[in-house]
Amino acid sequence: MSQSLLADASVRLEQALKYVSISDDAFSRLKYPKASLSVSIPVRMDDGSLRIFQGYRVRYDDTRGPGKGGVRYHPSVSLDEVQSLAFWMTFKCALLNLPFGGAKGGITVNPKELSRAELERLSRGYIEAIADFIGTDVDILAPDVYTNEMIMGWMMDQYSIIRRRISPGVVTGKPLTMGGSQGRDTATATGAFHVMNTVLPKFGQIPEKTTIAVQGFGNAGAQIAQLLNKAGYKVVAVSDSQGGIYASQGLDIPSIRQYKQNHLTVTGVYCKDSVCNIIDHEVITNEQLLTLDVDVLIPAALEKQITEKNAHDVKAKYIFEVANGPITSSADAILNTKGIHVFPDILVNAGGVTVSYLEWVQNRNGLYWSLTEVQERLKVRMIEETEVVWRISQEFGVNMRTSAYINALNRLNEAMSAKGTRDYYQGI
Repeated sequence: MSQSLLADASVRLEQALKYVSISDDAFSRLKYPKASLSVSIPVRMDDGSLRIFQGYRVRYDDTRGPGKGGVRYHPSVSLDEVQSLAFWMTFKCALLNLPFGGAKGGITVNPKELSRAELERLSRGYIEAIADFIGTDVDILAPDVYTNEMIMGWMMDQYSIIRRRISPGVVTGKPLTMGGSQGRDTATATGAFHVMNTVLPKFGQIPEKTTIAVQGFGNAGAQIAQLLNKAGYKVVAVSDSQGGIYASQGLDIPSIRQYKQNHLTVTGVYCKDSVCNIIDHEVITNEQLLTLDVDVLIPAALEKQITEKNAHDVKAKYIFEVANGPITSSADAILNTKGIHVFPDILVNAGGVTVSYLEWVQNRNGLYWSLTEVQERLKVRMIEETEVVWRISQEFGVNMRTSAYINALNRLNEAMSAKGTRDYYQGI
């Protein structure tokens, strides 16, 4: 991801600005991140050598509350990428009406090349480098691409060592035994499921007659596939980084998840090993999955999967963005022309940050909720905000992405105006 992605994300903002009256102050503040940090992280490797890794943390805006955003480990991580993701988080938190601003972090690394001990040293070294930049009331971390609850636990522990006090609220997505929340590990998928169940009936789609393809079979993709499968939807295709499979009569998602966990791939799931049922299927690529003739397409992998190069070939009627930024703005225009309904990432995948908020609240109060309580709070929040975005969409006659940005912009503008703007000081 490059600087152009932030410009691409800003195109969506420009579309929403046609329907929102915001102060010049708010517009100016949203152009730039509040603070960006680049750090070098020295790590002693298992063979005794020293490697230096580049790490980043960006706090884009904190008008509505402390920064909130994940930390990703990936070879493509750059300051530009992290800044773009922090920009998205700003709008996502405002859209869900959470008392957070937007932030993001990352390390340029292929975590698959590191041992567990090296991974721990890298994670603790990252916190050593950014400790003065984060905090329970300043900037709260969470898991993202190739980070998990174990890594979050290391980070929280290291921050507590530095501060000489237990500080569970600085990191969410932690292990339950370290102050994590019930339901956090499945929150992104569960939130997306509630969004889909809220809007698909508005188009007359019923589970038994709705075919679905899921690109990306990591944590969120696998979980949303299983939730949909259990609810009666027909999941006909899934893929991971190595390829995918398609079966028109539907896939056995639990078997695929088990095979994936054991073999780290989905492409062989129906053609070898006794764990799977033998059914007619096709082996397909990630690119082929995106153009399947299905009702619903769920990009749950990485950014920029649907671009102007392949948007014309997309046949799905509805797209739900479980990944961050899987569709470029130029592709959006093509999909709109084709009459394809796109439901944006800042709404669809906001279940993760919503339960992160619930975890943060529990950490601060020292009172922890059951899984049922957490899931009910998540369900209510996701359905309420989805209905708000739908009403705005219908009111202005705009697509759901523009509607989501209209709502988020209004909330950000209200928060910024509460501190005083040019109009206030000039008595306008």
